[in-house]
Amino acid sequence: MRGTRLVAIAVFTGASLGAAGVSAQQYPSRPVRFIVPFPPGGGNDIVGRIVAQRLNEALGVPVVVDNRGGAGGTIGTELAAKAPADGHTMLVNNISLAVNATLIPKLPYDTLKDLAPVSLLGRQPNVLVVPPSFAASSVKDLLALARARPGELTYGSGGIGTASHLATEMLKLMTKTDLIHVPYKGLGPALTDLMGERVQLIISTLASALPQLKAGKMKPLAVTTAQRSSFFPELPTLAEAGVPGYEFSTWYGLLVPGATPRAVVAQLNAATVKVLQSPALKQQLVLQGLEPTPSTPAEFDAYLRSEVAKWAKVIKAANIRPD
Repeated sequence: MRGTRLVAIAVFTGASLGAAGVSAQQYPSRPVRFIVPFPPGGGNDIVGRIVAQRLNEALGVPVVVDNRGGAGGTIGTELAAKAPADGHTMLVNNISLAVNATLIPKLPYDTLKDLAPVSLLGRQPNVLVVPPSFAASSVKDLLALARARPGELTYGSGGIGTASHLATEMLKLMTKTDLIHVPYKGLGPALTDLMGERVQLIISTLASALPQLKAGKMKPLAVTTAQRSSFFPELPTLAEAGVPGYEFSTWYGLLVPGATPRAVVAQLNAATVKVLQSPALKQQLVLQGLEPTPSTPAEFDAYLRSEVAKWAKVIKAANIRPD
């Protein structure tokens, strides 16, 4: 009897493993749900739709964009984290994924356990801008002015907890300067007030600032990335301009539910890297101010963990709380 039971268990286990192997080989077997955890029209939506369209062709099944905005991206992210882990639900998210891990208390998911990174998609350089007539024409001039007038200079952002807010708070911490935060409902209104000289500086995504920079309506001082940007090769990095070790970029990445089989993650990664290397897709991302950055799942996982740790330090040191 015991021998019969062991044989049955062995047969069942072998059948199960065989089924798992077949399902991985047959992936995808139906349309893929592509969750964008922000409303239509924003950067995350634009990048998501560009990538989803190309993955539709690469995977051979419809990739259906599903905008689930709200709560700083956590509503859509929770949907993805709790979806069946079979590769038929994907999530495109950005730097807010790493920020929210600390910023928002009692998240309904574990950022580093309930999601499996597939690949980074792209990084968007940010640029430190000031009004055209502002006294400072370099980062060193700006820092000297801030130290001479502590608590007087103001900086705008797209709102509390946004990338523009956290990037400037990190600058304050690293340079020991006292700047006053003026939050707006989006970068657009903040940049408008910068041009009107109602705030003195903003760390903005390049895509948001580019039209006004080209028109000479604001003055760039430095880019925030570790290396100079191909979009503005003449601009120094903040690290080069007097803030050693400063590095920040707005990034986008593709993830799936945490328990998704590794074989499926690998297949999705291969498809994603392939489409990111397409000249047509590269051009589409460049038009959005993004530099394509395909990666392995392990590389994206390590990067996400480093980003969670970095922004946790900034949020705690600056005592930032969600609006």
